[in-house]
Amino acid sequence: MANWSIFFLLLCSTIFHLHQSEASHDARVYRNLADLQPKTPSQTYRTSFHFQPPKNWMNDPNGPMVYKGLYHLFYQYNPLGPDWGNIVWAHSTSTDLVNWTPHKPGIFPSQKKGDINGCWSGSATMLPGGVPAILYTGINPQNQQVQNLAKPANLSDPYLIDWVKDTNNPLMYPTPANRLNSSSFRDPTTAWKGPDGHWRVLIGNKVNRRGRAILYRSKDFVHWIQAHHPLHSAEGTGMWECPDFYPVSSSIRPGKNTGLDTSVIGVGVKHILKVSLDDTKHDVYTVGKYDISKDVFTPDKGAVEGDAGLRYDYGKFYASKTFYDSLKGRRILWGWINESLSKEDYISQGWSGVQGIPREIWLDKSGKQLIQWPIPEIEKLRGKKVGLAGKLLKAGSTQQVAGVTASQADVDVSFSVQLSELKKADYLDQTRRPDAQLLCSQKDASIKGGLGPFGLKVLASKDMKEYTAVFFRIFKVKNNKYKVLMCSDQSRSSINPRPDKTPYGVFLDVDPLHEQLSLRTLIDQSIVESFGAKGKACITSRVYPTKAIGDAARLYVFNNGIANVAISNMSAWSMERALLDKKS
Repeated sequence: MANWSIFFLLLCSTIFHLHQSEASHDARVYRNLADLQPKTPSQTYRTSFHFQPPKNWMNDPNGPMVYKGLYHLFYQYNPLGPDWGNIVWAHSTSTDLVNWTPHKPGIFPSQKKGDINGCWSGSATMLPGGVPAILYTGINPQNQQVQNLAKPANLSDPYLIDWVKDTNNPLMYPTPANRLNSSSFRDPTTAWKGPDGHWRVLIGNKVNRRGRAILYRSKDFVHWIQAHHPLHSAEGTGMWECPDFYPVSSSIRPGKNTGLDTSVIGVGVKHILKVSLDDTKHDVYTVGKYDISKDVFTPDKGAVEGDAGLRYDYGKFYASKTFYDSLKGRRILWGWINESLSKEDYISQGWSGVQGIPREIWLDKSGKQLIQWPIPEIEKLRGKKVGLAGKLLKAGSTQQVAGVTASQADVDVSFSVQLSELKKADYLDQTRRPDAQLLCSQKDASIKGGLGPFGLKVLASKDMKEYTAVFFRIFKVKNNKYKVLMCSDQSRSSINPRPDKTPYGVFLDVDPLHEQLSLRTLIDQSIVESFGAKGKACITSRVYPTKAIGDAARLYVFNNGIANVAISNMSAWSMERALLDKKS
């Protein structure tokens, strides 16, 4: 392992000084990056159970899969420093998606025609006989984005340590005939097989402001032919990075989270097309129908595409990737949580980037959106539990939740509101479609309302000069109905003025007259990952308190409205550390 590391660093250093490329997420590459990083990365904001390498830059999750009973996660990684550059596919394995063992990088620049200037994002596909195959974007000597294939060198090795690149690489590339922009052609999806026996894969692309999911077909997974039309496209959305396309069951029984293999097509099946919008760094998706005979995806009637539509997460969550977990029959979602620090600050701390908690995803019984929930395996890290139930949270009150490690916790709370209290809700004018994020900014946790804000204040200091508030507001709208706003307010998350403190928000598809309002929040040092309405909406915040660190952090439940709300149930657990850098 040590000898490999030395060789690999020398290799990357040589490649780095000979070739420079431009990142989709950050165009600058520091030539002296290795000299900028500290010898010992700062541990202040490092997570305890969210996946991250011991140091340096990490971004997109790549090629997640199951092989011989082991979970594999690859990810974009810079072995030389904490900023983007020198990108390789780092590799870790796990038996439970919680504790991870690192291995040497699986894919790194080595083929002159295919990837000498970088190995960018891609996906894994299981071929017949259980053979894994990875399609990924490489950067060639002309700095063009091209698509390559790699397979395991040793199929008997469950850890899949070594990978061999196809000698035909690159397999898909821009030409004058296909008129593809060589700087907007990247991130192949997991491939799926049609009834005709042909494989299909999508590549992210754009033409002017039209985002496109370019479709390729192949009989043998090596020779690929571009289809005459994209699987789908949308005007005004910009570059589509990291597309993902997969089936979901539309006839699922409530409470049964059954996933589908990527090639499943038929009755009772809908499809999800997710794209990462390069312009806004948001992951958006549509639910729709896939016509396999025409190879066309059509979003359901009423679906909104682009930033105004559905998102996996309304906070920091990007370049996500799903995979079918054949061990447990479910679909798992990974997503990259990037920094809110300036480049100067995260370079100084010696690392950048975290992966979100793996989420199980399935189609809501309404058929209109996805439900997301942290994998149950994360619950094995739960330690001491503190509970509250049947408690009235009076107007203007705040109560500390004592007895839990507030910097490292899993909190699950449900609120209920009586009809008499619902009548105190403020009115929301919907003549113009209200902007949830803007509303959360205008009405932060300090602004008293009719019904709300009420929820949690996490990573809070004793003097309350620092806290991140995750809360609900309930509004009255026309026809005696109600609308629920969920916010993650970072405006007071740190007395340090340097980090980005943009508030996040989303409206929930929930009826507070007949349903409880549930909120589950995973707190992990500098991560606040929240799931509202039993997973109908998610908001991930990246915060950097200066006072509410470690044992100094506190957890509160609060109600800053004029109406009373009830805590139907609340459970909070201290969380143990996961093994994130255990050496193989």
